[in-house]
Amino acid sequence: MIKKETYTIPGAKGRNMLMDLTFNDANPKAPLVIFAHGFKGFKDWGTHNMVANYFATHGFRYLKFNFSHNGTTPDQPVDFVDLIAFGDNTFSIELDDLKAVIDFACNGTAIPAANEVFLIGHSMGGGISIIKAAEDGRIARLVTFASISVFYNLWAKNAEAQWKLQGVMYVNNARTNQQMPLHVGILNDLEQHPGRLDIIKQAAKVTQPWLIFHGDKDTSVPLKHAQDLHTAQPNAKLIIMKGGDHVFGASHPYTEDTLPKPLLEFCEMSVAFFSEP
Repeated sequence: MIKKETYTIPGAKGRNMLMDLTFNDANPKAPLVIFAHGFKGFKDWGTHNMVANYFATHGFRYLKFNFSHNGTTPDQPVDFVDLIAFGDNTFSIELDDLKAVIDFACNGTAIPAANEVFLIGHSMGGGISIIKAAEDGRIARLVTFASISVFYNLWAKNAEAQWKLQGVMYVNNARTNQQMPLHVGILNDLEQHPGRLDIIKQAAKVTQPWLIFHGDKDTSVPLKHAQDLHTAQPNAKLIIMKGGDHVFGASHPYTEDTLPKPLLEFCEMSVAFFSEP
């Protein structure tokens, strides 16, 4: 039987992170996949629970979580109710969060310990996952989809001077119509850690087997990002999803009973990749 268990662990700067583990109770020690969501994302967005069930029915445990500063809270995990946290987020914070999740998966205190983990990252979470794979030997295999290759892609370069003067800029959430703050700390983080937060340089250091998925109809993160990642790490395999958009056909809310075709193909190929000896 497929089960889902929920956990809360401390994240960066003392903010809690809500996570859930989907698994087949007949195989509680199955290989473990961790999923890192993207910018303005959350663990229960759209099809994420259906994807978790797919992996659980195909021999894996699937752990997904909300980054500590993604704007949600453990009590309201699908709404951006903590815009103070969202504004204070940085890439270094997300790397700390991901380390905490990997520690949770591997230390065996709450769930059967994973000796190694498989990592999936989407969009901004893809960039975070690439850096973490370059840093952490516990990650055995890496899958990224619609990943950015540079964090500066998240805002207009010509906005930075005014941003530094004002200390905050706002990004529109088209789904919720919220104006979501980004404090200049996230830009300072990039400038203070130029080596660690250079996704392309970190991609070149990834030694784990790696699949790079990208849709050729992605209007949020152009295909060139995937091509640049592949150039940086030619040992990775680049898979271009024909007709695939930024979320591979998904939406939020998602009301269909089956996964959209591009996302189903992604799941099938990822399961096959993680199942390789």
